[in-house]
Amino acid sequence: MIRWKVYVTNEIPEPALDMLAEYCDIEVNRTGQVLTKPQLLQKVKNRDAVLSLLTDPIDAEVMDAAKGTKIFANYAVGYNNIDIPSATERGIMVSNTPGVLTDTTAEMTWALLFSVARRVVESDKYTRTGQFQGWGPMLFLGQDIFHKTIGIIGAGRIGLSFAKRAKAFDMTVLYTSTSPNPQFEKETGGSYVSLEMLLQTSDFVSIHTPLLPTTFHLIGEKELKLMKTTAVLINTSRGPIVDELALAKALQSGEIWGAGLDVYEFEPELVEGLKELDNAVLCSHIASATIDTRTKMGTIAVSNILAAMRGELPPNCLNPEVYKT
Repeated sequence: MIRWKVYVTNEIPEPALDMLAEYCDIEVNRTGQVLTKPQLLQKVKNRDAVLSLLTDPIDAEVMDAAKGTKIFANYAVGYNNIDIPSATERGIMVSNTPGVLTDTTAEMTWALLFSVARRVVESDKYTRTGQFQGWGPMLFLGQDIFHKTIGIIGAGRIGLSFAKRAKAFDMTVLYTSTSPNPQFEKETGGSYVSLEMLLQTSDFVSIHTPLLPTTFHLIGEKELKLMKTTAVLINTSRGPIVDELALAKALQSGEIWGAGLDVYEFEPELVEGLKELDNAVLCSHIASATIDTRTKMGTIAVSNILAAMRGELPPNCLNPEVYKT
């Protein structure tokens, strides 16, 4: 039996690797570090398939180095790290792992929202450093969540999952997207508004739109000035959607009340001043980081690879036009 040669650009949960190893000869980058461009160019040579991560920039140069590779299976829902047109031009299939992390990411978004609104991280540090001397009426006053207005940017799967949970807190749901979404409104009771209206009206703003040329710096200095001084901004989507320097300045000046971030514009680097701010909760891109979800992401990516190797259309192929029966 032919055993296909597959390169995995970083460690993923072992059940997925075991599934891949049953049919393929695999090599895994087990350093825990993101490959440099020269390393990536070398490692993709002579591979039938590559299982890539969102931290791997898969451009035309990488694809040319991976001559003969049939598929780049991205271990992520997003795929802005892969040049899809260049892949299509070269007849290389690209896949992702949609759906599986929808609810997990929505849960993490709520975790960030609560952490910022109720100043959980600040209070935790205060207690751990021995400063807590007893209850006080003005100690770490936060923001209520129930009966408030939540503004959701992006009405896709994750935005919908996040919005549905707002019903439990009797929140008013506003959303903005490229166009009205009747299904979103039916399931959440949400109202479609312009981005400007959403920012001006919402007590909490959560970003769930993909990173596209049209959404780069969608939230910048101008947009932050529209928000309430008591408002909280949450981003679990992609870092460059927010002008991070403008956000840091808005948090420093009190233009908005707080922010919760799981993604960053220059990830893993932070803009100057952001990490010193107590009104920002900063996580390390862990929105999908549960055992069940990350394992499922791996098995989906592997399923895409195995389908391509068998000459089938991968179930999550992003450019099916290159598939040849």
